[in-house]
Amino acid sequence: MIRNENEYKEAVARLEEERNRLAEHRARLKEAGLSDDEIKRVIDPMESFHLQLKEEVESYERLKRGEFEELVNLRGFGHLLISLRIAKGLSQRDLAKRLDVHESQVSRDERNEYFGITLERAVRILDALDVRLVTQVEPDTARDAVSA
Repeated sequence: MIRNENEYKEAVARLEEERNRLAEHRARLKEAGLSDDEIKRVIDPMESFHLQLKEEVESYERLKRGEFEELVNLRGFGHLLISLRIAKGLSQRDLAKRLDVHESQVSRDERNEYFGITLERAVRILDALDVRLVTQVEPDTARDAVSA
């Protein structure tokens, strides 16, 4: 997951380098006389990495636009906290100042996707980000049907 602008810029640059390297590699393989199927077998693993990196860049861009995934039973809550910081345009340093903690604490928390934080701490982070989390509780009809 891309967590800041520096990582984003590096990923975009890497993505462009990979795109160029893939095109050059494909051309060399073609010149060497490989068939389209053979080229595909050679290139597929490289393209897989390229597509993964592209998805990470696109995901970061969605976060910057404030587009978030829905949470179910709070799974992914840590990821949401990181996403909110990114969408707010705050650095880890900015958030640390707002929380009155050292930047390394925010970095560590985000690396662990806030695993195991207390509810009180989550509320402090949401307040520091100036966001309001609204929940909706729905019965799990699939689970109810199985137990009936």
